[in-house]
Amino acid sequence: MTAIPFDNSFARLPDRFYARLAPEPVSAPSLIKMNHGLARRLGLDPATLETPEMVAALGGNHVPSGAEPLAQAYAGHQFGGWSPQLGDGRAILLGEVLAPDGARFDIQLKGSGQTPFSRRGDGRAPLGPVLREYIVSEAMAALGVPTTRSLAAVATGDRVYRETIEPGAVLTRVASSHVRVGTFQFFAARDDLEAVRLLADHVIARHYPEAAGEPDPILALLKGVIARQAALVARWMALGFIHGVMNTDNTTISGETIDYGPCAFMDGFDPMRVFSSIDHGGRYAYGNQPRIAQWNLARLAQSLLPLLSGDEDARLAAAQGAVDAFPDHFQAAWLAEMRAKLGIEGAEEGDAGLIEDLLSIMAEAEADFTLTFRGLADGSARDRFPDPRRFDKWAQAWRERGGRETDALTRVNPAYIPRNHLVEAAIASGLNGNFDPFEELLAVLSDPFTDRPEHAAYTQPPKPEERVYQTFCGT
Repeated sequence: MTAIPFDNSFARLPDRFYARLAPEPVSAPSLIKMNHGLARRLGLDPATLETPEMVAALGGNHVPSGAEPLAQAYAGHQFGGWSPQLGDGRAILLGEVLAPDGARFDIQLKGSGQTPFSRRGDGRAPLGPVLREYIVSEAMAALGVPTTRSLAAVATGDRVYRETIEPGAVLTRVASSHVRVGTFQFFAARDDLEAVRLLADHVIARHYPEAAGEPDPILALLKGVIARQAALVARWMALGFIHGVMNTDNTTISGETIDYGPCAFMDGFDPMRVFSSIDHGGRYAYGNQPRIAQWNLARLAQSLLPLLSGDEDARLAAAQGAVDAFPDHFQAAWLAEMRAKLGIEGAEEGDAGLIEDLLSIMAEAEADFTLTFRGLADGSARDRFPDPRRFDKWAQAWRERGGRETDALTRVNPAYIPRNHLVEAAIASGLNGNFDPFEELLAVLSDPFTDRPEHAAYTQPPKPEERVYQTFCGT
């Protein structure tokens, strides 16, 4: 039996969608971590994936049977600036697999060497960012966030040169697909409408089959992507998550979170919190994420515009209407998320105000985001406020609305998130060859809603000397 039974659809698109090439070999591939649960979800045998032959393949030393390795082409707006050619500069799509339930997934190696899109980069990944993406992406999956996932981390035995010299690693990333807003932009900017249509047809078949039966399938695709992105960003916001680099090339068509670079979870709540070391103007701050998502989706609408039905005025009106609906989609998703976090049922006119009032007093006190919501279940949320009088007034209104201290709230509000200081500590230990903290953190984060007294330290915010103020891409 083939270790990975590939069934590759993206590779059947025309050659201008990608560059075909094999990963670059590494000196000494060795397994750091194999995700057994995800392997079984894909219908793969973890023991087979852990054989020396497959570890070498996941490190890039040979191409497994059935794979058709390629680097995808795409463009994008990065911090609002247009880059006409980006593409997979340090990643290679090995191919796709069909899971036992029929779902299709990409299997990609990240950090697998130079490609024609590397733009003078070395195409490699340092160990630190690989461990970060593994931790955070798997935590997001456990928290119920649509996300790319991590199947394996493999050390390369080579050194990678960034601000410092780090060990190298390769991440095996799994996604529903790696098609991005920037993939459509790449072809639209070249007036290659045939490619835009082929890509749209590919995405509709793979992610939005219901759109095929609509009067205007392309418009239905656009509306579907907008709805999924609105729900995704609302879920981020409900967890205090900041993506950090919401460029259009990091915005998936599938509605999954992708590219965990300078991402972070907030400790103390601040709606304009920024962690990313490269986000100097705060473009991608926590509170800006819905606005930026809509901006990115407007770029998708521009790319699809020529394919919409009707004359020019009709196409413009349809595209504008779809993009203008984003705030309503987001507000509905955000209210649903936050009502669940507060344990209130139904929908009442004052709910948005009740939620905003809590966030306002949290911001004033810089109350810990995760512990405040978790503490609603047992009354300990009050302890997050040095002067709790405003919180007490809010809590009275919350109870009048139907909110109650109840265990049901613990099924919605996590006890454990990948706090930045814990992630940094696990990475630092891994860089010194000790992966025990990495393993333990992953184990804790795999069940984020269940209190375990022995892991109480993982619920706590950082001490002043542990605070992380900046996070980094590692590219």
